[in-house]
Amino acid sequence: MERIRFRTMVWLLGLTVVFGSGAATGQQSPPSENKGLRVGSTAMLDLGPEIEGMQGRQLRLRVLTLEPGGVIRMHSHKDLPAVAYLLEGTVMEYREGGRSQVIQKGAAWSEGKDVTHWAENKGTTPAVIVVADIFKP
Repeated sequence: MERIRFRTMVWLLGLTVVFGSGAATGQQSPPSENKGLRVGSTAMLDLGPEIEGMQGRQLRLRVLTLEPGGVIRMHSHKDLPAVAYLLEGTVMEYREGGRSQVIQKGAAWSEGKDVTHWAENKGTTPAVIVVADIFKP
């Protein structure tokens, strides 16, 4: 009986080590700096004269290129709402709270005040993202 308990304990300890280390190595800490990111064409429009109540805010459209292995640092969209479209490539997005998703060519998405996230290009080709946001310069 004692031998069965010992084997069970060893087996459970082994599972804990295997799954515990797998979870730890599978998790990535969010980057604090961009890497392999180029900001291409940019257009801006001062929204103050265009829409009442939008003084001090600008509408910005940018084309971002994220090289293979590149990352977009962890950032928040509080006071920075955005919409994006993935023109080329594939991007892995990691949101605060542990949710992650693969974003593929042709996908469009929004990023509101509750979104804090970062992204990584794990592919072999550059990812080209068209982003429009409203920001305070």
